[in-house]
Amino acid sequence: MPTSHPPRALFAMNPVHLPELFPPRLLARLTALVQIDPTVVVEDFTDPAAVGALAETDVLITGWGCPPIDEHVLAAAPRLKAVLHAAGSVRNLVGPEVWERGIQVSSAVRANALPVAEYTLAMLLLSGKDAFGLRERFRAEHTYPAPAGHGAVGNVGRRIGIIGASQVGRRVLELLRPFDFAVSLYDPYVDASEAAELGAESVTLDELMSSSDIVSVHAPDIPDTYRMLDRRRLALMPDGSVLVNTSRGALIDPEALKDELVSRRINAVLDVTEPEPLPADSPLYHLPNVFLTPHIAGSLGNELQRLGATIVDELALFAAGAPLARSVLRKHMAYSA
Repeated sequence: MPTSHPPRALFAMNPVHLPELFPPRLLARLTALVQIDPTVVVEDFTDPAAVGALAETDVLITGWGCPPIDEHVLAAAPRLKAVLHAAGSVRNLVGPEVWERGIQVSSAVRANALPVAEYTLAMLLLSGKDAFGLRERFRAEHTYPAPAGHGAVGNVGRRIGIIGASQVGRRVLELLRPFDFAVSLYDPYVDASEAAELGAESVTLDELMSSSDIVSVHAPDIPDTYRMLDRRRLALMPDGSVLVNTSRGALIDPEALKDELVSRRINAVLDVTEPEPLPADSPLYHLPNVFLTPHIAGSLGNELQRLGATIVDELALFAAGAPLARSVLRKHMAYSA
């Protein structure tokens, strides 16, 4: 049932993000649903003004820059019933006390997955065409490639290996369907039947690494995936193959990756690294076989309003007493980002 009065909400994030997440059209929708002061954006829950606001807050609307919601925050927020996160993962935001108190948690992680998947598709297509390598050759020689002699270049029948059927991984698999790729998937939580439904062949991680022309990483950053692509597994990649990482740098052994790339045995498209950013003297900035971008695959610029729209939709459901559509469940936190 709808609440007897509009819920009271509070923004908690770095305020620089607020106007892009909630431009005027979305902010008007949001303020019609809840009681909220758009000029108050909390960055520090220990601030006396924040503590006073928390005491009357039913819903926290969070984003990048929000401090962790722990037992101290909850003690100051006795009315809190929902945390709606206008970003991706809530892993480092929501403490166990939130789940134990039965507070609803929702995230715009699915909306944030869309631009990451789109970036990935672009990189897969360009890598299969050897666009980055041929660009370097064009820069050096100022000549066009001959029509023949490029048998290894092209996207017909190319083997794509997807690591992780995450929100991003599943969207990438969906986007790959119209193309003439052969797609493999490694995900320990997905069986062969489900992989087939997703348009991929289920394989072991070693099989994927050794058989793929392009490997794209979409696994979550959790203890089980730390350095999952170590020196041994990177060595399984065929000569000339491509590694695309839009997940997290921690999933790959950075020294082993650097050695493989410096040797120019393999190529890489890296939107994330370990550390991030790389040191100024890292060779990866200048290697011709590395396409390095500054963590731009996720929502950026006008894409942020998609995250805000997701949260406004969730807020409408909450205000109407309906189940949230983008709930995050505690049981999924062990294997999701």
